Amino acid sequence: MASAQSIRGRILDADTKAPLPSVTVVLLHTTLGTVSNQEGYFEIYTKTPGNYKIRITRVGYEPLDLNTTTDQTLMEVALKPTFLQLNKAVVITAQRYETNQFNRPEAISVITQKELDQRAPRSTPEALMGTTGVWMQKTNHGGGSPFIRGLTGQQTLLLIDGIRLNNATFRSGPNQYLNTIDPQNISQIEILRGSGSVQYGSDAMGGVAQILTKNPVFTDSLSVNGSVYGKYMSAGMEKSGRAEVSVSNTKVAFLGGLAYRSFGDLVAGGDLGVQKPTGYDQISGDLKAKIRLSERYLFTAAWQKLEQKQVPVFHKVQLENFAYNYFDPQRRQLTYARLEAFHNNPWFRKVTLTGSLQQTLEGRKSQKNDSPILVSELDKVNTWGAVMAIDSEPTSYWKAHSGIEYYYDQVNSTREDINLKTDTRMAKRGLYPNGSTASNLALFSLHTLELDKFVLSAGGRFNAFDITVKEKELGASTIRPSALVGSFSALYKLHPHHHLVSSVNTSFRAPNIDDLGTLGIVDFRYEVPNTSLKPEKALNMELGWKARTKRFSSQVAFFRSNLSNIIGRVRSGNDSIQGYQVYLKENVAEAYLKGLEADAEWQLAPTLAAYGNLVYTYGQNITAQEPLRRIPPLHGKLGLSYRARQGIWIQPQYMFAAKQSRLAQGDIDDNRIANTGTPAWSLLNLNAGYSYRWFSVSMELHNIRNKAYRTHGSGVDGYGRSFWLATQIRF
Repeated sequence: MASAQSIRGRILDADTKAPLPSVTVVLLHTTLGTVSNQEGYFEIYTKTPGNYKIRITRVGYEPLDLNTTTDQTLMEVALKPTFLQLNKAVVITAQRYETNQFNRPEAISVITQKELDQRAPRSTPEALMGTTGVWMQKTNHGGGSPFIRGLTGQQTLLLIDGIRLNNATFRSGPNQYLNTIDPQNISQIEILRGSGSVQYGSDAMGGVAQILTKNPVFTDSLSVNGSVYGKYMSAGMEKSGRAEVSVSNTKVAFLGGLAYRSFGDLVAGGDLGVQKPTGYDQISGDLKAKIRLSERYLFTAAWQKLEQKQVPVFHKVQLENFAYNYFDPQRRQLTYARLEAFHNNPWFRKVTLTGSLQQTLEGRKSQKNDSPILVSELDKVNTWGAVMAIDSEPTSYWKAHSGIEYYYDQVNSTREDINLKTDTRMAKRGLYPNGSTASNLALFSLHTLELDKFVLSAGGRFNAFDITVKEKELGASTIRPSALVGSFSALYKLHPHHHLVSSVNTSFRAPNIDDLGTLGIVDFRYEVPNTSLKPEKALNMELGWKARTKRFSSQVAFFRSNLSNIIGRVRSGNDSIQGYQVYLKENVAEAYLKGLEADAEWQLAPTLAAYGNLVYTYGQNITAQEPLRRIPPLHGKLGLSYRARQGIWIQPQYMFAAKQSRLAQGDIDDNRIANTGTPAWSLLNLNAGYSYRWFSVSMELHNIRNKAYRTHGSGVDGYGRSFWLATQIRF
C-alpha cells in the first residue's frame, strides 16, 4: 500500500487508452520527479504532505500541469497526442525559466527532440536548416553560422544550457563555433528572435540560439539504460556513431555519451561534383550527473568536449591560391556545476547558482602554392562564468527572474612561420594580442504579469565591461564600456486560440578583443586594430499573431530593428599587405532591418499534416546608402508529414530561396559571392522512418533533382543528390 506521503498515478494515451511509459513527471518547486514505467505507473515520495503542482511531459504529447495532494488516491491521467508541434513547446530561453511557447509574447522557434531524432542532422548548424527566422551560412563544411533577423556572428548570441558560447574573440562575420556541439547530445533547440540582451546581455541583437543538452532522469529504482546510434551517408560523406549509457535511481541520475564522426568530401549538385578538400574527422564526449541532495536541493555537474581535426576552408584553397588552409585543431570543452534550491518563500521560490569554465582552442594552418612558408596559428580562450539567479512568485499573477552574472575571458594567441625549405622558424604576433582579457559583469531583472486578457513582460539589465588588449608595438590599452537596456512586451488574448503580440526592446553589443585587437588576414582582407570603439546599439520592434487550435497552429511576426554605432570595416586608403586590401574597424554606420516571418501547421487528417514557413528580410546601411552585408534572400519551405500509429513517418519537403542580388560593396568584394549575387534555388527532399520500443531507423533522400545550389554568403555549395540511413538501438 502506498505511503500517505506520496503522489501516484497512471498515465494513458487519451485516444487509445494504452499505458504510456517513459513519461516525465516532476513536482514543481521541488527537486522531486520520476518517469512512468512500462505500464504507465509512477509514484513520487515526499516527506512533506500537502498540495503540489505536477508537470507531465512526453515527446509527441501536449504537456500537462495538474494540482494534486499527497493524500489523493491513484490518479489517472490522459495525455493528448499532438500531431502539431508549433506553439506547443515548453521553452526556457524567453524568460530564463520554463514557460509555455504559445502564452509568451516573444517570437520563438523550437526544434524538438523528436524532430532531431527523425532528421538525424550531420551537425548542429545543419539541424537549423529551414527553421523559421534562421538562415544558415556555411563558410566551410565544418562550420555553420545562424543568421537571425539578418544578423550573425558577434551580433547573435549562442548559449549552451544557459551558458554563453560567445567569447571575446567572436568575429563580426559568420563563424564555425556552433559546430562544436554534438547534435546527438541535444534535447531541444530554441531560437529567440529579435530580443535577448535584457535576458542574456551583449551580442543578442538579432536574437538568441540556445542549445539544451540531454538530461538524465531519476527513476523509482535502480535503472540502467543505453543506446547505440549509427549513420551512413552516400559517397562516404558521413560515417557516424554514438553510444550512450544512463544509470539512475531516486537520488542520482547519470548520462554519458561518446561519439565519433568521419565526414568525407562534400559532393555538390549538378555538375559541380566533389568539393575537395571539405572532409574532416570529429570526436566528442559528454557527461551529466544530477544529484538530489534533498527535496529542496538539486546539484548538477556536466562536462562536454568536442575536437575536430584538419577542417578545410574550401574557398581559400579554391579561390585564393592556398595549397592547404584548415582549422587544426578545433576544440571546445565546457565544464559546469549548478546548484538549484527550491523554497516556499515567494520572493525566493528558486535560487540557482552556476559556475562554468569553457575552453576553446582554434588552430589554423596554411601554406600558399608559391610559398615555402607554413603559417601555424593558435588561439586559446578560457572563459570563466558565474551566475546567481532568483525566481520569484510574489502573487499568483506576478513572476520575476532576477540575477547577477559575471564572465571573464583570457586570450592567448600565437603564430609561427615555418620555412619548409630552410627548416627555420619565426615567432610572430598572433591574430589577437597575446594575454588580452575581457570581463563582463551584469545585473538583470525580468518580470511577467499574467492578467485576465493580457500577459505583460518587462525587464532591464545593466552591463559593465573591462577589456584590455596588450600590443607589443602599440602598448596595452583598456576600455570600459557599459550598457543599460530594457524591454517591454505584451500578449493580448483575443480568443483562447488566437493571441496578438507586440514588443519593443533595446539591445547592444560591446566591442570585444576581436574588434580591438585583430591584426592579419581575415576572410579576404587584412585587418588592423582600432582601440577607440564604442558599443553597438539596436532598437527592436515587433508586432505579431499566434494561433493554436486542435488542427491548426501559426505564428506571424512583423519586425523592424534600428541599428546605430555599428562597427564596420573601412578601407584604409589604398594600402595593401601581402596582396590583401587593408581594413580598419570603426563605429561608422547606422542601419535598419525589417521583415516578415510566418509559419503554420495544419492537420489535414488524423495521420497527415501540412506545414510551411516564409521569411523575408530587408536590410539597409543608411550611412553608406547601400544594402547591409549578407542579408538572406526570401526563403521558405513547404511539406507534408504522415505519421502512422505503428511508428511509421514519411515527410516530403520542398525548400527554396530566391535570388539575392541586393549586395553591399563588402558582398561584391567577397570572393564567395558572385558579382551578380547568389542564384535562386529549390530542393526536394524525402524523409522517412520507423520507430518501435527499442529500435528506430530513419532515412532521407536529399536534393532528389540533383540541383546545384549555394546558400547566400557560403563558401561551399550544397549537397547534391544523396541519401543517408541512421539506426538506433535502445536497451
